[in-house]
Amino acid sequence: MAGPDPALSDSFTPSSSSVYSDQFGFYSLDRNVPGLSKVILDKLNMKDYKDYRAALEGKGKVGFRSYKEMFQNLEDTFKFCACCSKLPSSLPDPKALKRCIKCLNVYYCSKDCQRKDWSLHKKFCKTLHKVSIDRLVEWLVHTGDLPFPTEVWSRPAKDVRCWDDWVSMQGDLTPRLEPIMCGKNMTDLWTNGCRPRPEEAELRESVWRMCSEFFSRPLTVGLGIQMTSLDPYSRPLTVHLVGAGHNETLGARVTDMDELSRMFPGHQGLEVVMVGPEVIQGPIMRPPLRAFGPRGRVYISAYKDLYHQFWEEVVEKGEAAKPDLVVGFHPGFHASQGLGQGWLPTLLLLRDYNIPSMFTMYNDAELQYSLQILKELEMDVKDAGPNPFSSQKPEQVQTSPNKPPSYCNAFYIYFQGLLETQLEEE
Repeated sequence: MAGPDPALSDSFTPSSSSVYSDQFGFYSLDRNVPGLSKVILDKLNMKDYKDYRAALEGKGKVGFRSYKEMFQNLEDTFKFCACCSKLPSSLPDPKALKRCIKCLNVYYCSKDCQRKDWSLHKKFCKTLHKVSIDRLVEWLVHTGDLPFPTEVWSRPAKDVRCWDDWVSMQGDLTPRLEPIMCGKNMTDLWTNGCRPRPEEAELRESVWRMCSEFFSRPLTVGLGIQMTSLDPYSRPLTVHLVGAGHNETLGARVTDMDELSRMFPGHQGLEVVMVGPEVIQGPIMRPPLRAFGPRGRVYISAYKDLYHQFWEEVVEKGEAAKPDLVVGFHPGFHASQGLGQGWLPTLLLLRDYNIPSMFTMYNDAELQYSLQILKELEMDVKDAGPNPFSSQKPEQVQTSPNKPPSYCNAFYIYFQGLLETQLEEE
């Protein structure tokens, strides 16, 4: 196994070349809201990013005395003026920040700032209202209440082309949703959540959005299997999930990809290996398979390192199976000046070994930048476009809330090998 993360000094501020994207993203919060990273650390009762990272790794604790304190501190990290970006500590009266009564999401330090910002905010107010609910309902994923149980697919995977097709196979969800809606954790959430409990219809919609984000991952992997014409019924398949970080591995369970078994009932065995320098310690942190896994089941494992190093240290030594498909959820190589340090060796490896690969993006701009990079690397891009199993949960840019939301796995790129160039015959 790979060694631990390099130790960081207390004053460390990562550069844009850092392969630790969580770390880079954390400190980049200060660009739009100066001082926000410190507020977050303070609200988590931490001294620096090293403490934050240790907590993610399970090597440290976040000390909240109650659920109310936890949810209040979470809300406090969103308290800054959406117009002038001032934090409460920068105001003569820290209590001057007032929340928009419609979305219950963004704050303003004065009526002047709110009026000035209204022409922009009104475009996103309804969506931000949904975000404010989802932000709290997400807790139910970590408690294990979500996602709701699903059924074996009654139609072949090739005939399930979108979320409507998938939902139609689930039948009446009421018996599965009622225990969630009436459960103790849902009650505790809204007793302590720093805002009134939403109407039941709104809450059910939020539960669905949270579940769509969860199921988007296995369904996107399944889409990649179909796109590459792999047949899980003829032989076992191995999928490597590259660039995995806290989004995929924090609190991950060994059953998180079981929807693939419902998608391909009776398959010969599916292995998903999550690889990345930001993989979080947990139940899935176990060795990849050397031989094929049990028929009809999905086996998840994880390895903490960059993918090209995993390949050299594990795959080439025969300690893990070579992949039939490589998937990356939001790799973000388009935004990193550290392409050479982190992603370039991996992208070249995927190209030179002719490995079918599918990467997802949050939005069209990220898609276009990523396509440009792959084109410069002479990748053979087979297909690209909107993902029919994109998450339905809108993602707010924390420091710039009044922007169009993004959605996990909204777009995809399918590529394989080197683009063959044909010389024109004279």
